[in-house]
Amino acid sequence: MGMTMTQKILAAHAGLDQVKAGQLIRAKLDEVLGNDITTPVAINEFNKAGFTSVFDRTRVNIVLDHFVPNKDIKSAQQSKQCREFANKYDILNFFDVGQMGIEHALLPEQGIVTAGDCIIGADSHTCTYGALGAFSTGVGSTDMAAGMATGEGWFKVPSAIRFRLTGQLPPQLQRQGRDPHHHRQNRRGRRAVQIHGIYRPRCGDAEHGRPAVHLQHGHRGRSEKRHLPGGSGGH
Repeated sequence: MGMTMTQKILAAHAGLDQVKAGQLIRAKLDEVLGNDITTPVAINEFNKAGFTSVFDRTRVNIVLDHFVPNKDIKSAQQSKQCREFANKYDILNFFDVGQMGIEHALLPEQGIVTAGDCIIGADSHTCTYGALGAFSTGVGSTDMAAGMATGEGWFKVPSAIRFRLTGQLPPQLQRQGRDPHHHRQNRRGRRAVQIHGIYRPRCGDAEHGRPAVHLQHGHRGRSEKRHLPGGSGGH
């Protein structure tokens, strides 16, 4: 199999013709994201490292969305630290009270995230932007600090888990297209899915009147074939 979409995006941002699973690379970042919980830690690391500028004020994004309006003095101080940093470095995409929303819904709504982007965010749900055709991953606040300053990230190229759905989904699953993949995550373990990319080709056949699911588990070389519930093939 050739490179996955994730690998193609990483290769392009690393200035390489090709990358492979397990390879360590430095890649240029399109966007860096933090919120009111993780950004203050990143700011502390940014200052501790002696950085004096951000790589691009239009590509650093700070969204105050966890404890805003502030619930106590500590959360107010965290917001204040973010606000002062954004003012100091003239951060364009700073979303304060009255402007903010759920960070991973807000950035796509604002047109900040686009297909083919390479994005890091100091929040575990940053991988949401994969739904828009971007490579995005959660990182620690120290990585966010380095990303804000240098515009680069250090990555280990992920392998892929291949989900091959064939046949016709039963009506109860057609209403919730994510259910088959949640089912696989629960059986395989979410940790296994979190550390690998997911590859979903289109194909179609069925056996015994029941839709089948074919899976290829990345570099492990394992493959499985399972039937989705429903259809006329019994249990």
